[in-house]
Amino acid sequence: MKLISASPSPFARKVRVLLHETGQSDAVEVVDVMTTATNTNPEVAAANPAGKVPALVREDGPTVYDSRVICRFLDAKYAAGLYPESRIFDTLTLEATADAMMDAALLMVYEHRVRPPEKVFDGWVDAQWGKVARCVEAVNGRWMSHLNGPLDMSHIAMGCALGYLDFRLPDRNWREGAGALDDWFAVFSARESMTATAPV
Repeated sequence: MKLISASPSPFARKVRVLLHETGQSDAVEVVDVMTTATNTNPEVAAANPAGKVPALVREDGPTVYDSRVICRFLDAKYAAGLYPESRIFDTLTLEATADAMMDAALLMVYEHRVRPPEKVFDGWVDAQWGKVARCVEAVNGRWMSHLNGPLDMSHIAMGCALGYLDFRLPDRNWREGAGALDDWFAVFSARESMTATAPV
């Protein structure tokens, strides 16, 4: 199998962290590409018609894309147990929360990277940050018992989301008022799977 990836992408990082955590990094070839929302890499477009990474190219079936679909596929393939049935909806909801944070942060980055400076809509940027801030507040207030429990896919997704905020939006300071989440991330981000997949 071949993973079409981009080092800065938090969605692609989710998959790479899963592979590290399950000891399957050598089972999937990671192909790092350069692609943007306005200039899609042809290899990415061929793998995923939406032109997004990650995409998992299989030899025995159609390409699998969308990070949540890929993660479910690999979790099932390797019997990793990262989507535990006993708390499946908590895991899926927290993973969705992390993905929403990544989506909003990515839109903030694109607003400045793709638009000419005179066309940047600050109100749009602030609205996206509002989504991130509400998610951080909710996780810090309601989800810490889950994050402090056994590892599942929601931990990986949240770690990648917070890592992306630090990587692309360090001046926004998501940590303010989120001490419990900050403490959790300090420990989680030191995992070998996280340091090995840090964006560059």
